[in-house]
Amino acid sequence: MDNKKQLIALALCGLVGAAQAGEKEELLKLRNTTTNLIKELVKQGILTDKVADDMIKKAEADAETQAAQQVAQKPADVPEPGEVRVPYVPEFVKDDIRRQVRTELRADVVHDVMQEAKTQKWGVPDALPEWISRFKLSGDLRLRSQNDFMATDNATLFYSDFQAINRAGGVTAAGLDGFVNTDHDRHRFRERLRLGIDAKIVEGLKAGVRLATSNIPDPVSTNQTLGNTGSQFDFNIDRAYLKYDAVNDRGFKWLTLAGGRIANPWYVGGGEFTGGSEMVWDTDLSFEGFAATFRHSLADSGGLHGASDEKHAVFATVGAFPLQESALSSKDKWLFGSQVGLDWGFANQDAFKMAVAYFDYENIEAKPNRNTPATCNTNSPDNNLSVPQFMQFGNTVAIVCYDNNNVFPGQYGLASDYNIFNASASYDVARFAPHHLIVGVDYAKNIGFDAASVQQLTGTPVDDETNAWQVRADFGWPKVDHAGQWNVFTLYKHVERDAVFDAYTDSDFHLGGTNAKGWVIGANYGLMKNVWATGRWLSTDVITGPKYGNDVLQLDLNTRF
Repeated sequence: MDNKKQLIALALCGLVGAAQAGEKEELLKLRNTTTNLIKELVKQGILTDKVADDMIKKAEADAETQAAQQVAQKPADVPEPGEVRVPYVPEFVKDDIRRQVRTELRADVVHDVMQEAKTQKWGVPDALPEWISRFKLSGDLRLRSQNDFMATDNATLFYSDFQAINRAGGVTAAGLDGFVNTDHDRHRFRERLRLGIDAKIVEGLKAGVRLATSNIPDPVSTNQTLGNTGSQFDFNIDRAYLKYDAVNDRGFKWLTLAGGRIANPWYVGGGEFTGGSEMVWDTDLSFEGFAATFRHSLADSGGLHGASDEKHAVFATVGAFPLQESALSSKDKWLFGSQVGLDWGFANQDAFKMAVAYFDYENIEAKPNRNTPATCNTNSPDNNLSVPQFMQFGNTVAIVCYDNNNVFPGQYGLASDYNIFNASASYDVARFAPHHLIVGVDYAKNIGFDAASVQQLTGTPVDDETNAWQVRADFGWPKVDHAGQWNVFTLYKHVERDAVFDAYTDSDFHLGGTNAKGWVIGANYGLMKNVWATGRWLSTDVITGPKYGNDVLQLDLNTRF
């Protein structure tokens, strides 16, 4: 804006000089040209009326001041040394000078004005209100072909589907749907769409919303199975949160606060290419509640002067998450968690990360109906609340109530408490860059399992099967987002029956849940920018119980935008 004012001031100064020479006609022409240019800028919305008036007044004032200074500095009739007075200038010479000055002045003014307009996006089609620039839109789409192959010697009609039984209202009502499918192969086409919007409120604080295809009440899958006779997809709020990041004067993020329906706040080891281990938490799981992460840089201590803050730090995370709330019960279900860890980078670009965590589930055990008859329609609020809203497979269960005939089980709850100790780590070997080798381990144990309490609920002795572990290796590009980039991975996982909360563990391994062991191999390959293909083969079997093995082949086409 200052450049435009100076140019217009220069033009008006020229007008003053021309007037002193008696060229009033040229004064009017140049003045009108400049005035019309400014009016046109106002008309197009590039300048406001006030700004235009201020520019003209400032230019006129500057011109008068400069003219007065020139008169005061030099007598009009005394020529400077070396100055040649020309008593007469031919008209054609004056005309040529006028045209040249007019052309150059107009070109300079227009150029500077248009440059300013381009820089500040005045009047251009993509010029948007300032608040729009605070929003960031992102998303991803995945198309999947999934084949589930059942072992030919699997036991049939043995493993109960407790989620289906609870939903139907009892074993009798569920019928054959109350059993896990162990003998029929299945092929599905599935789709996942996620669309996220992040809005910057002030520096460090943002609000986020993510919509996703989903299958209520499944919290660990955003897949939509195709084949619903043309019915529309469910598209629900997957995340809705506020997040605050505090950064110090070195740009180090030392504090993160998040609340609402948030992303997983915990570090999960065992491999980084595809989100890490899913032994405790499925990657599709969102958390409802509040979490805080504190980080302390070690870069300025222990001989690490000049090292990266982010790669030489310790961190601690705490969180509180309501799982199920009831107005008729004072014993709502909760999840509390805490984690401490270390993030360490080496001079050769290798990196090591590890953490230990403790997760405490509150009020999730089954509370059997002790009434006579102990039917589900005579349950108390606490009995009703003890029935899980979602279960997968594997955890030990106890009967909460019976059907209306007081003969067959009506609904089930969890027999064990879950207080999980979790330790995880990964090491990134960068010597093959741009390819990386990442090896990781993950271990969990449910220290909340009490054999006596479980036996009291189930009426039968139950072995302590409370350990889970995984080893994994990834090799290739850390991120596949361009054509020709690739990575491969493999893992072995062993998850005993009551080691972790089966509702939140991996929904693909053994088709979801616990009491499973087996291998996974897979690869990602970039097809074009932000488009890649993924293939995975999962081969698993149960740890305890009659034979139940399955192999799963997943072929994905992924894109992000």
